[in-house]
Amino acid sequence: MILITIVLLVGFYMAWSIGANDVANAMGTSVGSKALTLKKAVIIAAVLEFSGAFFLGSRVSETMQQGLVDPQMFAHDPYTFMYGMLSALLATAIWLQVASYYGWPVSTTHAIVGAVLGFGLMIGGSSTIHWPIVGAVAASWVISPVLSGIISFLIFFVLQRVILYSFHPIKMSRRLIPVLVFFVFMTFTLSLTFHGLNHIGFSPTFLQALLMSTGIGLIAMLVSIFLLRSIKKTKRAEQKEQEAQFGQVISMQKALKHLQRARLTSDGKAKEEVAKLLDQTAALTKEMRKKSGFYTPSSRYQNVENMFAYLQILSAGFVAFAHGANDVANAIGPVDAVLEVARTGVINLQKTTPSWLLALGGVGIVVGLATWGWRVIETVGKKITHLTPTRGFSAEFGAALTILLASKIGLPVSTTHCIIGSVLGVGLARGISAINLGILRDIGLSWLITIPASAIVCVIFYYIISSVASVL
Repeated sequence: MILITIVLLVGFYMAWSIGANDVANAMGTSVGSKALTLKKAVIIAAVLEFSGAFFLGSRVSETMQQGLVDPQMFAHDPYTFMYGMLSALLATAIWLQVASYYGWPVSTTHAIVGAVLGFGLMIGGSSTIHWPIVGAVAASWVISPVLSGIISFLIFFVLQRVILYSFHPIKMSRRLIPVLVFFVFMTFTLSLTFHGLNHIGFSPTFLQALLMSTGIGLIAMLVSIFLLRSIKKTKRAEQKEQEAQFGQVISMQKALKHLQRARLTSDGKAKEEVAKLLDQTAALTKEMRKKSGFYTPSSRYQNVENMFAYLQILSAGFVAFAHGANDVANAIGPVDAVLEVARTGVINLQKTTPSWLLALGGVGIVVGLATWGWRVIETVGKKITHLTPTRGFSAEFGAALTILLASKIGLPVSTTHCIIGSVLGVGLARGISAINLGILRDIGLSWLITIPASAIVCVIFYYIISSVASVL
């Protein structure tokens, strides 16, 4: 009982560390864009992180407890396997706590995978490692940020073209937001119902889950249409004047692009004339921008961002649910493996993680966010690129789609990678100058350090724990 109690405490500490670091990554964009206050973000995360961990967490837990290192290689000495998994949890949790203290958004998945592999290589040798699975996990660390970045880039690109660059941004927002609400609710419900409620005996077919999620998405879309109609319209005279001024600026910007192309393809005297015309057009465009306040938040653009703030709250909840589904496995997978050895004295891993253990991980994640999450939220939400509700929604929804897809196939991707990739994709949609490259460099270095650091610390803890156990 003492050993089981220690294991559960270490598992809760690990889940707390995940909440302090990784959940902050998930909620940072919402707080950074001011769509949510820190208090509201914690409340939303508390409900949805726990729900994702409880309903969808078991599939990835299987990968973390027996997919990376072959536990049967330790069948002759199960306590070696138990001490190794316990050391991996401690090493990862301590590293995450240090990173959270300094506000570094490191990858929890990197840390726990590095720790487990470090233990496996040092104690059992390379033959204990499932290298094809390790290769798939490592590939996901590259694929996930690229995929989430592309999805977020495309989402924000569409929002720019359809709404932000439109002569009628409020009207276009009212048309597009209900469609986005439909897809958010449909995807969220489909993820929950299809193989997500097995714990309570509800297992619909894919077609049944699709029909159910489509119905809920349509209901949410109708509700959003009703709510959008209650938003006050701007004064018609002011709106027409702004539309005329902004339309002139947009037309001038298009003319600049055509002149730049003409200068590149011209030569001789024609090129000189085009260059003069280009300089005059650039000066006139700059003057018109300043006069019209093109880069200032006018009332109509503020109304658009206000509408998207509500949509971003939905996407923030989506990310929280997706994160709970994927990253609870980082804490609970090794805990489940250790508990089996502590209870039975042999390695006999279960295919289904107990519901109460998933619940313990969900609670630990929420407590970690509430106590220390604000440190990493500042880095992700404010220091990489300037975020607004439209940009934050694009980043969160793109990341959530990537994370949920990974949790469905049992692949432990990094939430940090997905979020950073999404924020980067949204920033690139506005040009490379919108990205804080210095912060990205520091984040990249922290990712490189995480794997060897957690592996080395894990090995050190293993020898300490095994030495103390042999004495007792």
